[in-house]
Formats: sequence, structure tokens, C-alpha cells
Amino acid sequence: MPKVNLYNMEGASLGELDLSEKVFGAEANEAVVHEVVVAYLAGLRRGTSSTKSRGEVRGGGRKPWRQKGTGRARVGTIRSPLWRGGSIIFGPKPRSYKKGINKKKVLVALRSALSAKVAEDALIVLDELAFDAPKTKDMLKVLDAVKSTGKFLLVLGEENETVIKSARNIPGSAITTVNRLTTYDVLHADKMIITKDALAKVEEVLA
Repeated sequence: MPKVNLYNMEGASLGELDLSEKVFGAEANEAVVHEVVVAYLAGLRRGTSSTKSRGEVRGGGRKPWRQKGTGRARVGTIRSPLWRGGSIIFGPKPRSYKKGINKKKVLVALRSALSAKVAEDALIVLDELAFDAPKTKDMLKVLDAVKSTGKFLLVLGEENETVIKSARNIPGSAITTVNRLTTYDVLHADKMIITKDALAKVEEVLA
């Protein structure tokens, strides 16, 4: 059974926690992780890029010169894709990039990502995380105490405005709650910092 150290906000160890084997000791499934991450990133695309077809470009309604006798190539419109100011051949049109993904695969991918964080010793569990007022300085002290450098993902059990405001201005920070946690978030961070209550909710959802 995988284990992880439990820390307080001052960085002192409070002992070890037993983690769910199913959630944090899962075998890596790189193919499913890749599929889920690609689908997630595709879903973020707005798909609003657009170009004009021949029917949408203004002008070009009159034939520029007669069909025969000029010695030039026959042309029906000055808005041909071959002409400057003309339409675009096979240009992008507004579309949805969303990819359907099986819910079971999403869970498998998330378990794989979480298990990888435990294997890399990149999961930090805090007994609690609370501040009297929003102060970035206080959050930096916590990060320094638990030796977290680089990009980090902060996972909370529920929305906490004081903590969110204290962490959001730190370079490389990402903050989320358990119900919004994604495989991409976990993989993108160097360290994952999670509160004890949020950890319990993760195990409840994924076990």
C-alpha cells in the first residue's frame, strides 16, 4: 500500500498516511493518459477561426474581360483563390474540436497520473491550509516549508477564496478543487500539494 508523509503548514512531519492502492498505486496506462489529455486540450480550443469562401468575398461579380481574343487566361471573377484579394481554398471555418471520451478512461487516466506523482515523490499532503487574510507572502512561506519549487498544483477540498487569492499570483501556480481536477493539471505540475480533506474526497471519488 502506498504511503505519503503528512505535513503541517510549517513543514513539520505529522506522520504517514496510507493511500488507496486503487487510486495512488495504479499501473501506468500511457495510451489512455495520452488520449484523455489530447481530448482535454482539444476541448479548450475555441474553434472560431474563419476564412471567406468565393461566395463570401465582396466584389468579383463581373467577368473582368471577355472569354476570348485577349491572349490572357480565361477568368470569371477577380475574387478567385488564385488572385490577390480573392477567397481562400479549404480555409478554416468555425467548428467544435471536442472529442468524445469514455468516462471510465478519464478515471483510469487520472489514477495513472496520481500514481505517477506518488512514485516520483511529488505529492505533498498538508494537514490543513488556511490563512487569516489573503497574503501571497504567507503562501510562499508554506511552499518554502514543504520544499516546493517550480510549477505546483494546489488541490483544495472546496473553494477557499482566501487561499486562492494567496496563491494565484505566484508564478507557476495552478489552483483547483477536487471536483475540477483533471489529468492534465496533475501532469503539468512539478509538485502536487493537496489538503488532507481533499485527499479523502479524491479517494472517495476514484476508489
